[in-house]
Amino acid sequence: MFTGIIERTGSIHALTPTPTQAPAGSELIIDAQGWGSDFARGESISVSGCCLTLAPRPGAPSGLLRFDVVPETLAKTSLGSLRPGTRVNLERSATAATLLGGHVVQGHVEGLGKVHAIQTVGEWRVTIEAGKDLMPCITPKGSIAVEGVSLTVASVDVDASTFDIALIPTTLDLTTLRDLRVGSSVNLETDILARTVIHYMRHFAQH
Repeated sequence: MFTGIIERTGSIHALTPTPTQAPAGSELIIDAQGWGSDFARGESISVSGCCLTLAPRPGAPSGLLRFDVVPETLAKTSLGSLRPGTRVNLERSATAATLLGGHVVQGHVEGLGKVHAIQTVGEWRVTIEAGKDLMPCITPKGSIAVEGVSLTVASVDVDASTFDIALIPTTLDLTTLRDLRVGSSVNLETDILARTVIHYMRHFAQH
């Protein structure tokens, strides 16, 4: 699990199909820009909200993080559309000593949202259109992960299937959310607590 508190931004070094003799998918290499040196093979790292497993190759240049990305992840997240040089949010998995400054984030992206509007005057506020299947789990003043960043939902428009997030300067400085433009796709993960309650009420609660 993760906390949604981004530790570093990196950039896409390469995203290429895996060799034909290997399982289908792509090889993702990220330039972590000097972030850490004690990474272990098999470690979980959140890449813009997607939990990926570190799979380094012997002799690879230091400072580059390598991952195998399966077709399901490429289809359901924004990773498949990333180009070299694109910035991504990075976070190592939480430990017993990690400060839970955000909220419980699994790194299991539920779907893509689309940036509907951006306001930068007065306050930096972003309106995101989400799938109707996600809206029941998006609660005003609740938590949501956008591109792996733990955020508070400022407001919700159920009829329009949109929600707003308000971004403080620190978040803009330390994450990729400043790079968002109208029409940008973003990885969304709703709060696991809200999802659990909704799932139980829909399928198991006595009527």
